[in-house]
Amino acid sequence: MDIQIYNAAGAVVGKMTFDEKMLGEKVRTKLLHQAIIRSEANKRVGTHKIKSKAQRSGSGVKPFKQKHTGRARAGMKRSPLWRGGGNAFGPRPRDYHKGMPTRMRREALKSALLSKIRDSQLKVIDQLNYSAPKTKTFTNTLKALGFVGSCLVADRKPGEALVKSVRNVARCMIMPARNLNAYDLLKHKYVLVTKETIENIAEVVKA
Repeated sequence: MDIQIYNAAGAVVGKMTFDEKMLGEKVRTKLLHQAIIRSEANKRVGTHKIKSKAQRSGSGVKPFKQKHTGRARAGMKRSPLWRGGGNAFGPRPRDYHKGMPTRMRREALKSALLSKIRDSQLKVIDQLNYSAPKTKTFTNTLKALGFVGSCLVADRKPGEALVKSVRNVARCMIMPARNLNAYDLLKHKYVLVTKETIENIAEVVKA
């Protein structure tokens, strides 16, 4: 397939041939779902906690006699049945971490990239070399490319000026190409990559 290459003004300055076989030729939706679930789970801290009846303050003395009161039997004020008592099945601290083999993560990344390319949500720009931080210049580039919404920018070696230009734009994120992953690709509506990155895509999917 042919991929068009744009410049900062949004004009087509060339095209390149891209082999879909490098990305697996098909989008593996079930694998993508598994990768997203893993990424979301690994973000959870798991420090939630609620007190059980053993951890609630209060006496363990029987609040009233077992019989002849006309009331239901009660053993302690800390019972989950009582107001101010403990919780019987509340959340406890736990680890939500999910593992995923490296090969599966790579295949998920390939599928995410392929889906963006097929949906015309990934565009290639000839270069993103900024001598000084300039957010306005970057936003003008996004408008010229027709990007309306969240955007992920990937460069092989993003410079400091480029990073500072992108980080001030709402719903925009920049990262080195070697750090690309399925979650961040699918989280953002558009993806902007440099020509150097797409030429070394084999290096990216094997990182």
